[in-house]
Amino acid sequence: MIDSNSDSDSTPDLDKVWVVIPAAGMGKRMQSDVPKQYLKINGKTILEHTLNCFLFHPTVSGIIVTLNSDDIYWKTIKLDTTRGKPVYTVEGGIERSDSVMQGLDYLLMVEQLSEDNWVMVHDAARPCLTKEDIDALLSLRSNTTVGGILGCPVKDTMKRSIPSNNTISSTEPRENLWHAMTPQLFRLGHLHQAIKYCSEKGIVITDEASALEATGKQVKLVEGSATNLKITKQSDFELASLLLSGPTRKTQSIITTRDDC
Repeated sequence: MIDSNSDSDSTPDLDKVWVVIPAAGMGKRMQSDVPKQYLKINGKTILEHTLNCFLFHPTVSGIIVTLNSDDIYWKTIKLDTTRGKPVYTVEGGIERSDSVMQGLDYLLMVEQLSEDNWVMVHDAARPCLTKEDIDALLSLRSNTTVGGILGCPVKDTMKRSIPSNNTISSTEPRENLWHAMTPQLFRLGHLHQAIKYCSEKGIVITDEASALEATGKQVKLVEGSATNLKITKQSDFELASLLLSGPTRKTQSIITTRDDC
């Protein structure tokens, strides 16, 4: 464990949900000297905006943030401590799945949560998440024992390319294809066991759902808003800046009602 950023204790409660936010990545595609999660929008870092999505949600019990061992920026983060929710940090791993596993281990061994507790995993660089999308995902708890993810059905024509020269190899049918998003919601024990299984078997996983899929579990899809974008490139940063600006709720409304994702 690196540190704690809360003065409050938290009592495990099966009706509450914890959040793990892997933030150990360096975001090299942004071509910035500062990791993308620490770039600022409207005076707050992207990570602060992301954390606030959960600090202000009544069902969230606490947050685990996994950090790079060389992280020098976390100490500058300012949290809304009036919410009385603990925000703990642990050292992340080489891969995203390693970092998530570190967070899950903390919840099981330090917080001593039950394996039946629900946990959400969310990208550090998705700061535009809405309460409505969180609520829609959390509603799965009443009708599934496995869990699910936020996603968006593919609307555009999908092309497969030839990597060597970036020409089109074929057109792929878009029916039943979804863009995977976060948060992703699962039982703590199920997710922990699934990631461990994939690690032992050498199975590459790109998100938490793919770990559950590898163990034969059926993961639900919940349609979320197209505004829940992941900041990867400069154009994403610029759009997120618009969405997170108070006077631009009209912009968010326009983007939400577009027939694409």
